[in-house]
Amino acid sequence: FSDIHGFEKPNDAQALNLMNTCAVAVLKEFHDIVFAYGVSDEYSFVLRKNSQFNQRQASQIVSAIVSFFSTMYAMKWKEFFPQKNLKYPPSFDGRAVCYPSEEILQDYLAWRQVDCHINNQYNTCFWMLVKSGKTKAEAQQCLKGTQTQEKYELLSRQFGTDYSSLPVMFRQGSFVYRMKEVVVDHSNIIERSFWKEHSSILEEMPAHTSAANEFIPLNVFFPMSGLALPLLKTLKVDLNQHTQR
Repeated sequence: FSDIHGFEKPNDAQALNLMNTCAVAVLKEFHDIVFAYGVSDEYSFVLRKNSQFNQRQASQIVSAIVSFFSTMYAMKWKEFFPQKNLKYPPSFDGRAVCYPSEEILQDYLAWRQVDCHINNQYNTCFWMLVKSGKTKAEAQQCLKGTQTQEKYELLSRQFGTDYSSLPVMFRQGSFVYRMKEVVVDHSNIIERSFWKEHSSILEEMPAHTSAANEFIPLNVFFPMSGLALPLLKTLKVDLNQHTQR
């Protein structure tokens, strides 16, 4: 999809902002969703702990959110790519899983942001090497076994690029939540301080029925978007692990 539509590698700011806009629309449409985190071709949505949305049936939750996200992506395309036609509809996939506590949920989201940094740093090095004339195989070989500091030095010495100066959206991803309105941010959610300062995000609403005990994060992603290298780690949870209580 990204190749056919000519997305910039390793990050296309317009494509990422289109994903963010779709995530904002999802939070506005589905009030049981309290938080979303997006990176590259994926978005994770967190439903309230006591949500009874679609009777907590994973397949129905996934179907509703993925179909809405896909529709918004097609509808909003021209706002971000006015000079490009959408050559075919996007194909999104989704998975749902329960996490039993706020702490574990926060650890999951922190892992997503750490993974964003790891993959973005690798992809930035990879595509700079490719654009400098190396084949993809040669670029992969150059980066094989390298650690974070070595990648920092490669970008600095060989390409004059300070990794920490790259757009924060590329390095840390995007997250969406409600304040007085739905907002998009790119801050550090690895530190517990974010959740202490925004404790209302995961606060429960009064339940209309007996409350469940677990948060429901839902991943929505392009399974074959090509935005990231095959080394990108993607959380895939079997839909058979449904959330009905």
